[in-house]
Amino acid sequence: SSPHRPAQSAAPAQYVSPTHGSEAWCTPSRGGPPRWLKMDRIIAGLEAVNLYVGNTVRWFALLMLLLQFVIVVLRYVFGISYIFLNEGVLYLHAALFMLGAGYTLLVDKHVRVDIFYAKRSKRGRALTDIFGHIFFLIPSMLLLIYYTWPSVKYSWAIFEGPVSVGGIPASFLLKTLIPAFAVLLIIQCAANLAKDILIYSASGRS
Repeated sequence: SSPHRPAQSAAPAQYVSPTHGSEAWCTPSRGGPPRWLKMDRIIAGLEAVNLYVGNTVRWFALLMLLLQFVIVVLRYVFGISYIFLNEGVLYLHAALFMLGAGYTLLVDKHVRVDIFYAKRSKRGRALTDIFGHIFFLIPSMLLLIYYTWPSVKYSWAIFEGPVSVGGIPASFLLKTLIPAFAVLLIIQCAANLAKDILIYSASGRS
C-alpha cells in the first residue's frame, strides 16, 4: 500500500508530485523538463485508467440499490420473482467491488493493518510500500491472473451461460472480472510504486 494521501477529486493531470520542490528532482535533465515532471506524466497516465473506471462503476451502487428495490416490490407486492433480476444484483455487486479495487487503491482507502507504518518517517513509509508493491501485491496479482486465466478463456470459448436456470446468460463476463481486477490493481500499483520511488529518492537527496 502507498503513503497516506487525501482522496483525489481532480483529474490525475493536476496531481502534484511528492517530490515537487525538491532541489535534486527539480533540476532539468539535459535541457529538458525536471525529472519529477517526466515521471508525473507517466503516473498521471496510469492513474487516469482507474480514475475513469472508478468514476464509472461507482454508479453501479445506485443501480444495485434500485434493482434490489424493484425485486422486493415485485416479490412482496405482486408475488413475482425473476432469477435474472436477482443475478443482476450479483453482477453489479461483483463489478462494483472488483473493478473499483484499483480506484480504492488510488485514493488510499483500502483497510490497513498498521503496527509500525504510521510511526515511520516519510522515507521509511515509502520504502515499506515499495517492498510491499514489489514482493506482495504485484506477484499475488500475477499469480491470480495465471491460475484463473484458463477458466476465463474456456468460459469465453463456450460463452458460458447463466449461473442458474433463467439467469443472465453471461457467466463468461462475470469470470472476466477476476483478471480485470488484477490488471487494474497492477496498473495502480505501478503508479503508486513510481510515487514511492520518487518520495524515497527525493527524501534521500533533500
